Amino acid sequence: MARLARLAGKPERTIVGLMSGTSLDGLDIALCRIAGCGEQTRATVERFLTAPYSEAQKQRLREVVFRAAAPLQAVCETNPWLAHLHGTLVLETLRAWGIDPSQVDALASHGQTVFHAPAARATLQLADGDHLAVRTGLVTLSDFRQKEIAGGGEGAPLAPYAEALLYRAGRPRVLLNIGGIANFTWLAPLGDSAAPISGDTGPGNTLIDRAFRRNWPGRGDGFDRDGALAAQGRVSEALLELLKGHPYFQRRCPKSTGPEEFGADYLETALATAEARHGPLSAVDVVATLTQLTAETVSECLRREIGSLTGTDLIVSGGGRHNVSLGRRLAALLPGLRIEDSAVLGVPPDAKEALLFAVLANETLAGPGFLARDGTGRRLSFGKVSFPD
Repeated sequence: MARLARLAGKPERTIVGLMSGTSLDGLDIALCRIAGCGEQTRATVERFLTAPYSEAQKQRLREVVFRAAAPLQAVCETNPWLAHLHGTLVLETLRAWGIDPSQVDALASHGQTVFHAPAARATLQLADGDHLAVRTGLVTLSDFRQKEIAGGGEGAPLAPYAEALLYRAGRPRVLLNIGGIANFTWLAPLGDSAAPISGDTGPGNTLIDRAFRRNWPGRGDGFDRDGALAAQGRVSEALLELLKGHPYFQRRCPKSTGPEEFGADYLETALATAEARHGPLSAVDVVATLTQLTAETVSECLRREIGSLTGTDLIVSGGGRHNVSLGRRLAALLPGLRIEDSAVLGVPPDAKEALLFAVLANETLAGPGFLARDGTGRRLSFGKVSFPD
């Protein structure tokens, strides 16, 4: 308690935020400086990198991630293994930055989601907090999603809680993160008491990456760099219609999803049906269609949930921000919006989620907590605290 009281009493804290998303490309590590708490929170990213996973590490994760029939022993053993790996990557990164771990106040670890089932009030992220704390010597906050799930919420996306503290401005904003799954937060302008609107729109990069790995195994970094292949292909309206028939797209926010719903079976079933009816599709046409799927489901969700987007700024982060073809499709579907990346917020597009989990941790350590999204007035704090000794 004395250790936590010292952390809470500091005017600012240095927190390392960690994020490992559905793309399984590596661990995002953000060194964050966070002053104050609650509505007085001010946060900056001092240093950032993505520590890539090796092919062997990716393969081990794929044995358990989003697999309904993953072996129990593999899930159990992956939990400490991944924590040790993440801890090692953190220590190596701090050393490369010339920063002693004693200069860091806390570690905020999202972990690796292996299954997300909010309808069953269940979600599971691996990378055990106690193992991380012992490996790094740092007070560690982890397992952020469970508190909202326990209260009957979706447990995702959690970013809106932190975004509402940091990013409200004189104009309405949509903060869109395109990772494996795409999610958004709408923030009313300053002076407007309207509550944030948020949710997962559906697939972001996950299906595009899956199609790339299937058709070009071992090529490049495992994804359609800059959307170059999507730009070469033609959209199959037949396949697109089948994909958009998934009932998730008609659900209202708040809602969350993952590769559990939008995985191999979903894609392969739609592709087989489209090809049976209309003939074979080229690989580049499939990638183009999946890119269009992300753009259309994002834009349709925003229009349905927010209504008028006039005068709204769209600020994009995540790996999908680098997909030029996807960006052009979004701009065409959302004319009149000013589209920028999160660099305008002072945050590298790939670092924003790691920063936001650091802000969630800061609020647990020092703040009043967050108002729950269920309208009950309850306040929530996120993350379990693990000590290194």
